[in-house]
Amino acid sequence: MSKHLVVWFYILAFGISWLGWIPTVIGSHGIAPFINPSFQFLLICSAVGPALAAVIVTQIAYGKEQVGNLLKALIQWRVGLVWYLVGLVGPFALLLVAQGVTTFFGLSATQPTPQGDVFSLALATFLMSLFANPWEEVGWRGFARPHLQKRYTAVVATFIVGMLWGLWHLPLFFWKGNPISEYPFLPWFISTVAGSFIYTWLYNSTNGSLLLVTLFHIALNTFSVVISGVSIITLALLEVVVALVLVVIVGGANLSRRERDCAG
Repeated sequence: MSKHLVVWFYILAFGISWLGWIPTVIGSHGIAPFINPSFQFLLICSAVGPALAAVIVTQIAYGKEQVGNLLKALIQWRVGLVWYLVGLVGPFALLLVAQGVTTFFGLSATQPTPQGDVFSLALATFLMSLFANPWEEVGWRGFARPHLQKRYTAVVATFIVGMLWGLWHLPLFFWKGNPISEYPFLPWFISTVAGSFIYTWLYNSTNGSLLLVTLFHIALNTFSVVISGVSIITLALLEVVVALVLVVIVGGANLSRRERDCAG
């Protein structure tokens, strides 16, 4: 395992998470015995899969102390105020612009306007994201990206992480009734890969703060409920533009103005 840390991480991350998703996906199509709601308990595996995989591989390769450092990044809050603004306001601005472009060009929104109390839906999304997103970021940005960036530039490392991050979600597209299953896969996949460049920029610019990356992730999921009428194609193109701008402005070597060794 020590010779192929990233490969083993992804094998475990996909295996643990899909163990949670696949029974629920099968059950959503009315196939017994997976239709039983008790199988949804396995969704905990999906939530913690990336983090658990990162902890297992880190423990075997580096020991307990490095596991502590990996998780400590989730509470690394000593960063400039501007990064909190980017993490919290950035997703709102991104979705608002995407909504405006969608409306201006008369494009079809990927998701219809939510029915019912938007505040309740946003709160539910926030709570689910609060439970799941930090553990995703421990795996994708806390473990995989720094290890890949030791061998590749930030652009290449981010592209790899983004591609595999998108593929990790694949079972959700077969989960009947899940909102993600209503998205066209290719634009959503492009959006995920392009969005990964924003995450890397945040992570590298804050000297490895998973807290800021997680805030951005949670805010993006939550505001996507509040700001309806967004075409996923528009959002994907917008994120591609943002990714290209970041590469041009801060450089592709580290996707940050910080020195490369500061990003792991």
